Amino acid sequence: MPMKRARGFTLIEIMVVVAIVGILAAIAWPSYQNQLRKGRRAEAQSFMMELSNKEQQYLLDARQYAVDPGAIATLNSGAPADLAQFYTFTVTQGATAVPPTYIITATAINQQAADGNLTIDSTGQKTRAGNPGW
Repeated sequence: MPMKRARGFTLIEIMVVVAIVGILAAIAWPSYQNQLRKGRRAEAQSFMMELSNKEQQYLLDARQYAVDPGAIATLNSGAPADLAQFYTFTVTQGATAVPPTYIITATAINQQAADGNLTIDSTGQKTRAGNPGW
């Protein structure tokens, strides 16, 4: 009688595939996380530029910048919900009151903390983690 040949994968073949998938995941995961961090940073920068534009409009109307603790609400703005879990935004008075100045700060929290804080001031100077430029 002819012998039936077994079909399927051997344990060694399956383990080789699992090892390859594991190696690919170990390489791809940090890169994926880095891209997510960059995307969130870009979204925060965009929101900060929007706030800066609204501050300029507010200056024209009120002859001062909105810098109190509720400045973001005063500007009829709010951080997007998905961004609020990675950054906290504050608007503070700059170093001098005359002429009026402001500093918008995005403090990185949770997974974004490794990326550092972002700031933009009334002169348009942007910094990330203490270094000039975004």
